[in-house]
Amino acid sequence: MTTKYTLINTKTDLEKITRNLKKEKSIAVDVEADSMYHFKEKVCLIQIATKKKHLVIDPLKIQDLSSLKSLFSNNDIKKFFHGADFDVRSLYRDFNIKIKNLFDTQIASMFLGISETSLDAVLKKRFNISLNKKYRKKDWSKRPLPEDMIEYAVKDTTYLIKLAEIIEKELKQIDRISWVNEECEILSKVRPAMLNSEPLFMKCKGAGKLNPKSLAVLEALLQFRLSVAEKKDKPLFKIIGNNSIMKIVKEKPVNKRQLEKTKALSQKQIEMYGDAIVRAVNYSLMLPAAELPVYPRRKALVLPPEVPLRAKAIKCWRDSKAKKIGLDPSIVCKKSIINSIAIQNPMYLMDLLKIKEMKKWQKKEFGRDIVAILKSL
Repeated sequence: MTTKYTLINTKTDLEKITRNLKKEKSIAVDVEADSMYHFKEKVCLIQIATKKKHLVIDPLKIQDLSSLKSLFSNNDIKKFFHGADFDVRSLYRDFNIKIKNLFDTQIASMFLGISETSLDAVLKKRFNISLNKKYRKKDWSKRPLPEDMIEYAVKDTTYLIKLAEIIEKELKQIDRISWVNEECEILSKVRPAMLNSEPLFMKCKGAGKLNPKSLAVLEALLQFRLSVAEKKDKPLFKIIGNNSIMKIVKEKPVNKRQLEKTKALSQKQIEMYGDAIVRAVNYSLMLPAAELPVYPRRKALVLPPEVPLRAKAIKCWRDSKAKKIGLDPSIVCKKSIINSIAIQNPMYLMDLLKIKEMKKWQKKEFGRDIVAILKSL
């Protein structure tokens, strides 16, 4: 069934529709981006739905989206998302939009003990509705967008308000709404990662196992790939994949014939990048020992023997509690939080205030249990 929608592609229309949206008590929101097709990812569509209207905002056509800022920062309007982490980071990165009064139906579903929490799975279970996945990996930056692609995007917000209202009611019935609200408030404040000056290999899986010479080759290849991707305006994986790079690092080919033998690249990639890759490898292998990179190691914290015993006791309690209330154990208490509790060893409820990783709802619901366990040891 086709959902009627209004396409907003001018600043004037956006300002007008924003004024109307400020009269709503809640809106559903989703975004589409182009990370699969460009070097620098950007938001390409913003879908907003009310109970009666479905809007599609085109940020590639509208240069000034500042009128949306006051809408999203309005604490009197609830904003429903499903899996909001990416959306929150992207809206802040591209438009400096901050979101207040956010409610994430994916997080909320997790706190109801639902294991399959993708939007597809939740809508199928709740309303027996199946979403078309055909356009999920399409290029949302191309214009004009085909009509059926826009309709696909609209569907992601069509049922969100109805879904959220049902889930909120269920959470209130089992007294977990405050748990989810706190989690959603924390989520609303996530921000995109800042650019830093650390080596690129720090974000490459497997780099920590390499010796300095291999690390030098890896860094040179990653820097080369980054420069090519930026010039061609393509995502990194469409230039050379990580697995291919690690194969080259392992073999360290010093000429194109050796590079071909690694079978890490297609013939087309070798034709385009072969000479530059071989140069990068040779340059790295000629670096003096003093200039070779070293993977930074954190010194392992030496803990007293009672700390692992405390952690084990809390984990046993956590697993039992999670089973009893029907939640994934990591929702009740993550491993990192368990470790912090075990190290700090709180003997009184007030001591839990020092454990910054714990949420307020965790301290309130489970604080007495945790303190009692530690005291019993």
